[in-house]
Amino acid sequence: MKPAHPERWIDTPALRAVSEGADALGVAAYVVGGYVRDHFLGRSTGHDVDVVVLGDAEPLARWVAQKLGGTKVSVFKSYGTAHTKTPHGELEFVRARKESYRPDSRNPHVAPGSLNDDQLRRDFTINALAIGLHAAERGHLLDPFNGQADLRQRILRTPLAPEATFSDDPLRMLRAVRFAAQLDFSLHPDVEEALKTQAERISIITGERVHDELNKLLRTPKPSLGLGPLYTSGLLAHLLPEVAALAGVDEVEGHLHKDNFWHTLEVVDNVARASDNVWLRWAALLHDIGKPVTKRFIKGVGWTFHNHEFVGGKMTKKLFQRLRLPLNEKMDFVVKMVQMSSRPIAVVSNETTDSAVRRLLFDAGSDIEDLMHLCEADITTKNPSKKRRYLENFQGVRIRLVEVEEKDRLRNWQPPLDGAQLMAWFNLQPGPEIGILKNAIREAILDGEIDNTFESARALAYRRAVELGLTPAIPL
Repeated sequence: MKPAHPERWIDTPALRAVSEGADALGVAAYVVGGYVRDHFLGRSTGHDVDVVVLGDAEPLARWVAQKLGGTKVSVFKSYGTAHTKTPHGELEFVRARKESYRPDSRNPHVAPGSLNDDQLRRDFTINALAIGLHAAERGHLLDPFNGQADLRQRILRTPLAPEATFSDDPLRMLRAVRFAAQLDFSLHPDVEEALKTQAERISIITGERVHDELNKLLRTPKPSLGLGPLYTSGLLAHLLPEVAALAGVDEVEGHLHKDNFWHTLEVVDNVARASDNVWLRWAALLHDIGKPVTKRFIKGVGWTFHNHEFVGGKMTKKLFQRLRLPLNEKMDFVVKMVQMSSRPIAVVSNETTDSAVRRLLFDAGSDIEDLMHLCEADITTKNPSKKRRYLENFQGVRIRLVEVEEKDRLRNWQPPLDGAQLMAWFNLQPGPEIGILKNAIREAILDGEIDNTFESARALAYRRAVELGLTPAIPL
């Protein structure tokens, strides 16, 4: 862990400008929060700086913006904050304040306060560290809650009693599990207990705030470090009941099924090692959510989860709507991954026809690589020989996909001819016959009956048109 050296704190254009501005205006100013925390942890401090000012924050924000060439200063009078974006980073200036909350809202009543008041309102001791930037305290560390010790011990504690911290602003509970994953920190036992007692309070947080924190959690190197506490605290049952329902094992006549929740967390971690795509990580988290509602025990067969991928896809859409996640191509991608998550397994066998491989490639399109990552991540067996065999099987699928793609060009497939051509050839108006002909061409290509070329498709269209009783307006 890096020690704090006063000269290091004023070594960026942004901090130098704040320091000069504080002295010029005669105000006390401190850099606080994540910038200080990450400096001590030896992490990149980034370009976002939070500054606490004793007094009005707006004049210092305008002074610094002018010094650094900022475009404008946005002022939020009710919270005593001012924000500016400059070529040297984004800076937020906030008047030192104390806060009080109503039980039904996380929006605080704000009043001017001391630096200590401001540090008390912070979520965690490691985010309450402050470094003076003005002449009287330049480079001095103010750490009233032993945040440095918590950084050394890699533990998350709250400045106030955690029950009060989380009840005031329940979003801090999600920040707790997110920081646990992001920083690889553990939660103090008091924090763990408070998460359980205050879990119901998370219901007042909007879907947008929830999914923003969940996205940050899923983007961490090992999301299970946060997802595990999210479940054991009871928070997951309020936020993602579909995922929480995966936990547990049932037994009938000595037949057990695996605990799909902890399996899912392994899958998410595996995907996180293979891809930075947060939406693929969402797919990993949700890929089995259809299992609890489709789970059946059949005597002589065992546990079945028939059609769970399709059911899971429908559940995914509802989940995205509830959490105000984007209802666009990102949702479509996650739904597609969930619904296709078992498809590559069907083409593992050497006896599988090229038609099955073509259909997999056609349906997955440009997402085939992500789908293969998800399927390989789904291998969580602890038996080394089984794992090696399963991965070798999927490598065989990859080889067959390459062979079919080189021959049939089905990735991002576009029909070799379009409806306008069909209407011209057979003097047709838009109607069902066009769909019948286009579907016949697609199926023939996927079944390997014709090549994926214009000439082959046109010849088939004329043959199929005759069967439909259509008279060509343009001879073949």
